[in-house]
Amino acid sequence: MRVAVAEIWTLSVVTAPNLDLAGFNVEALDGGIGKVDEATYEAGGSFIVVDTGPWIFGKKVMLPAGLIRDIDLDTETVFVNRAKEQIKNAPEFDEKRYRDQDYRNEVGSYYDRGGAGYSERSY
Repeated sequence: MRVAVAEIWTLSVVTAPNLDLAGFNVEALDGGIGKVDEATYEAGGSFIVVDTGPWIFGKKVMLPAGLIRDIDLDTETVFVNRAKEQIKNAPEFDEKRYRDQDYRNEVGSYYDRGGAGYSERSY
C-alpha cells in the first residue's frame, strides 16, 4: 500500500527541469476541468492545484502528480488520468492544510482507490 501511495505523488511524465505548469489548461479523461494554479516538484510529494473556475463554482482541487498522464507544451495542457466526476467529488482543497502529510494521505487515498464512482472502463 505504501508503494502505491508514494507513486501517486511522483510525476512520471518527463519534463524540462523546473517547468512552470501554472496557467496550463487541465484536461480530464472526459474534458477540460480548469487551469493549474500551482505545481510542485517535491520528491515523492509532487502535486498540482487546479482552479476549476465556473465548472464547479470556483472550487480548487489538489491532484497528485502521479495522475498526470501527459503534458503538451505546445498547447500548454496537462492531461490527467481521472474523469471530471472523480475530480469533482475529491476531498475539498484545504489551503491551510494542503502541505500537511495527513491531508495528503486523505487526498492520495481518495485518488489511489480511483475516486468515487471509479470504473475500470476505458475512456
